[in-house]
Amino acid sequence: MALTVRVDRGYTRVLARAAGQGQALARVLASVLAYCLLASTLARAEAAGVAVLPSWQAGPARDAIVAFVEQVTREGASTYVAPAERIATFDNDGTLWSEQPVYFQLLFALDRLRDLAPQHPEWKDTEPFKSALVGDLDGLKATGMEGLMQILMASHTGVTTDEFAAAAGQWLKDSRHPQTGKAYTEMIYQPMLELLDYLRANDFKVFIVSGGGIDFLRVFAEAVYGVPPEQVVGTTLEAHFELRDGIPTLMRDPKVSLVDDKAGKPVGIYRHIGRRPIFAAGNSDGDLQMLQYTTIPRDAGDTTPRFALLVHHTDAEREYAYDRKSAVGKLDAALDEAPSRGWLVVDMKKDWRRIYPDA
Repeated sequence: MALTVRVDRGYTRVLARAAGQGQALARVLASVLAYCLLASTLARAEAAGVAVLPSWQAGPARDAIVAFVEQVTREGASTYVAPAERIATFDNDGTLWSEQPVYFQLLFALDRLRDLAPQHPEWKDTEPFKSALVGDLDGLKATGMEGLMQILMASHTGVTTDEFAAAAGQWLKDSRHPQTGKAYTEMIYQPMLELLDYLRANDFKVFIVSGGGIDFLRVFAEAVYGVPPEQVVGTTLEAHFELRDGIPTLMRDPKVSLVDDKAGKPVGIYRHIGRRPIFAAGNSDGDLQMLQYTTIPRDAGDTTPRFALLVHHTDAEREYAYDRKSAVGKLDAALDEAPSRGWLVVDMKKDWRRIYPDA
């Protein structure tokens, strides 16, 4: 077999002459073509003085992302995906911002609970409120999911949607992380911000799909990530309409309509987006089903190129190192499944030049 590869005017043409055609030749051509497309893309960007994902280390992780985007955006290619179908979904906690030592929304809930405590003197002697009010996280964990839901309902409902948004916004403005001293919105990952921008520049529509509360996320997602409220999917509480002093108002009710975590994430995507993503990013077993839903096995008859990414927290010096045994952001089953499914596992320590925007 004689094989010639030529890069001409930014396009890659692969010419093959072989005695016979077969799967082996097809695989060789696909590999060569992908390599040339990647090299061409990076070369054009460098020539234009534009850095591609500059906070990512040059290497397999960055190359895999760039190659995928080039694959689905090259018009005329069999792998081309129309812009309307370029849906990308991102988890938030541990994927777009930090999540240790506990989820930031839980810290908001605990602070709000303390603000409300004078109106509820019975809380000081009743679990889970007793542990929550004194900051006993171990005692709070002992109350399990039931206790956590009681905390969330008490701190997140009984107010209008506008009142809740104002409280969350003020908390994000005033509060600081207990270990780093940073504002929570400063603990976002610069490499992931660049990835969001890179996908949008290539006509992807980017959504946040998080186990966190949809209304909490919508307070800051547009200003911090460039993701507007209508592109946020999260755990959702019921609400009802009423007139308060003649003003049309939505009240937040103590009932969950969607838990947007684990198997709930594909349901949330179906309800809110209505299209199956071709790109998904997460960091924990809570994202496993979203990644499965995005990357349909080839033998199922789907030929659309698809990409899944897991952020692996391996950098104890610049952020945190945790995975299989962590009570927050546990990454176990998804880490095991990643190799067989072809998911990219991003090693935070090796693949990212920096973590936070101010680093």
